[in-house]
Amino acid sequence: MAANVYASATEEGGTGDARVLSGATIDCPDVATRLTSVPEQARPEVDKELAALDAQIADAYKRIGESADALRQDPGFADNAIAGPLKEKRSATLARIATAIDRVGDRPEGLDELAACAVRESGNAPAQPDAGQEGNGEQGGDGGDGQDQGGQDQGQDGQGQDQDQDQGGNGGQAGNGPVAGDYVDINSVQPNVSRPQQTGNASRGTFTSECGVNENGVFNSDNVIAAPGVSNGAHHFHDYIGNQVTNAFSSDEDLAKADTSCVDQGDRSSYYWPVLRLQNGVREQDADSPGGGIEGNVGEIVTPKEVTLTFVGNPQGEVTAMPRLLRIITGDAKSFVNGPGNANASWSCTGFEDRQLTDKYPLCPQGSDVVRTFDFQSCWDGRNTDSANHRTHMAFMDAQGNCPSGFKPVPQLVQRIVYDVDAPSLNDGGKTTPLFAVDSFPEQLHKPITDHGDFINVFDEGLMNEMVECINEGRTCGAGAGGDGGNGGGGDQGEEPQQPQPTATPDDPGQGGDGGGKPGDDGNQGDGGDKDGDKGDGGDKGGDKGDGGDKGGDKGDGGQEQPSGAPADDPATEQPAGGDATEQPGVKASTPAADTGAGNQGGDKGGKGGKDDGGQAAQAAEVPGSLPELGAEDRTGAQAQGGSLAETGAQLWPAALGGVLVIFGFFVLRSVRRSA
Repeated sequence: MAANVYASATEEGGTGDARVLSGATIDCPDVATRLTSVPEQARPEVDKELAALDAQIADAYKRIGESADALRQDPGFADNAIAGPLKEKRSATLARIATAIDRVGDRPEGLDELAACAVRESGNAPAQPDAGQEGNGEQGGDGGDGQDQGGQDQGQDGQGQDQDQDQGGNGGQAGNGPVAGDYVDINSVQPNVSRPQQTGNASRGTFTSECGVNENGVFNSDNVIAAPGVSNGAHHFHDYIGNQVTNAFSSDEDLAKADTSCVDQGDRSSYYWPVLRLQNGVREQDADSPGGGIEGNVGEIVTPKEVTLTFVGNPQGEVTAMPRLLRIITGDAKSFVNGPGNANASWSCTGFEDRQLTDKYPLCPQGSDVVRTFDFQSCWDGRNTDSANHRTHMAFMDAQGNCPSGFKPVPQLVQRIVYDVDAPSLNDGGKTTPLFAVDSFPEQLHKPITDHGDFINVFDEGLMNEMVECINEGRTCGAGAGGDGGNGGGGDQGEEPQQPQPTATPDDPGQGGDGGGKPGDDGNQGDGGDKDGDKGDGGDKGGDKGDGGDKGGDKGDGGQEQPSGAPADDPATEQPAGGDATEQPGVKASTPAADTGAGNQGGDKGGKGGKDDGGQAAQAAEVPGSLPELGAEDRTGAQAQGGSLAETGAQLWPAALGGVLVIFGFFVLRSVRRSA
C-alpha cells in the first residue's frame, strides 16, 4: 500500500511547505458528529478542542507532503511518524473534551476509541509517466457513482503560463486535487430529481432575499458555527453575503447590529460557503496564509455570477417562524472520509438542473453555467437554535414531506449559486482551460462531495413573520422576488408549488430532489432555463422574474432544453417568452405557461434582468388569444401576423358589416328604380 500511496510524492518545485501529497489522505473519525449531547456550559471549551483536532489533522497532512522521500524509502514511516504521533495528540485532546463535559454533566463514554487515524490511498495518485508524457495518470476520484472520467491526471510539470505554482503531476495546483475523476459530463447524467407530492394544506408561497454575490469581497477561513472563537477554524476560505461582520469572534450582538449586503435591511442573516477557485496559478490574498495556500487552497477565487436565496414552504402544511439566531449547516465538509450520509449539497449546469450530482463536478456544455445548490434542513426541534454537533436540532423532511416526530416545519432555505466557468480541459490537466474546485480541509482533497453551506438567521422578527405569512398564504414575496416585492403575485396557487427538496444520497434516498431549479411535476427543473440562449423561455436569464410580484412568475417550461453544445442563440431551439416547449419558434403561446406544471421555475431562477419588470413579466402567461405588448419592430414570424381566430374576427367584423350594408343598399336602390 505504501508503494502505491507514495509513488507520486512531489519531487520538484512548487509551493514548498504548502505542497501536499495527492496520493494519500488522512482518515480520522469525526468526533463532532458523535457528540450529540454536550451541556451548554461546556460547549465553548468543547468547540475549541474540536477545532484543535482539525488543526492536528491539517498538520499531519502537511507532514505527509514534507516527507515524500522518507515515505518512499520506509513503508512504515506513515504509521510511525505520522499516524502514531497524531493518535497521541488526539488522545490528549479527547481527554480534555471528556473532562470539560464531566465538569457539568455525564462524562461521555468511548471518546478514546476515536483517537486512531489511518493514512490511506486517496484515489488521486496518478500512474507513473510513460514515454515522456508528463502526468498521464490513472483515473482518480472517490469511486462515486461510476461516472468517473478516465484519462489523464490533472498535473502538468511546467505549465508555460507564468504560474507562480507548479502543478506537478498530482492533480490540482497544490497537488492535493482536484483530479480528472472528480468531473463528469452533465450530458451523461440521467435526470434524478424528485420532490414530495403536495397536499391541499401545503404552504405554497416563496420568499426571496436579494443579498448580492459577495461584491464586497468578504472572506475568511473561520467558521463561527462549528468553531466559534477559533481563527482559521474552517481551514478553507469562505464567501460571505448578508451579514458583513461574520467571523469566528462575532457575538450574537455583533451579528444583530451589523451592516448587511441584503436589499431588505431587515435581513442581517449570515450566508456563507467555501469559495470556488480556478487552478490557474493566480496568487490570491491568502496564498501564503493558513486556510489558503499553506493548506492547499490555491488559485483564483471566482465571484459568483448570481446567488439566489429562496425560502419555501412545506408540502404537508404551514410553516412556523425560524427562531432568531438559528444556525444551520447543510452538507458535510468531511464527506470524503466520513461517507455520504450528510452530503446533500449538489452540482449541476444551467439548463440541466433536473440532473444533480453530489460526488462529481459537472462538465457543462458551451453556454451553460455551473450551479451549486444547497437545500437546507427545514424541520426544527422547536427548542434549540444550535446543538452540540450543529445538526441534531434540525432535520430534513421525509420523502412525503413530513418532519420527524417532535419537529416542526420552518421555511426552507434553498440557496443557488451560479458561476460562469468553462469546462476544464481534462486531457491536459487543465493547462488549456483550468480546473475548478471548492476549497476544503486539506485531507478532503477538494472533492465535490465535501461541499457545504452555512446559515445564521438574523432576520428582524417582523420580516420573519412577513415571510411566514407570505409562504403560508401561497404568495410570492421578498426583495428578490421582482415586480412589486411580491404583494400581488398570488403564487400560482392553482399549480403545485415549487418545493425544492434535498438531493437524494445513497444513504438517504428519501431526501428528494435538489431544489436547485425547482422542478415541476415531471421533475424537469424548468428546462427552459438553459443558459445557452434563452435562459428560460426568452426571459434573458430569468428575466421574467417579476410577474407582478410572483417570484419567477411562470418562469419555466417555455424554454426547450438545449442539446449539448447547442449555440447560445440558435433560433431552431429558441422559444418565445411564456411559450410551451412544443411550440414553434416565433409563435406566441396560446396557453399560459402556468398550466404546464413542468417548468414554472425555469429561467434558472436566473439573473437580475427582469426583477423590476413588474407587470410586463406577466406576458409569460397571457390569456389565450391575446397579443403581446410589443412594438412592430419586436414582432417576428407569426407574432407579427396576428393572433387567434377570435382576434382576427374582432378585427374583420366592422368591414364585413359594412359590406352587408352596401349590398343591401344596392338591392333597395334597384327595387326603387324598377318600381319607378
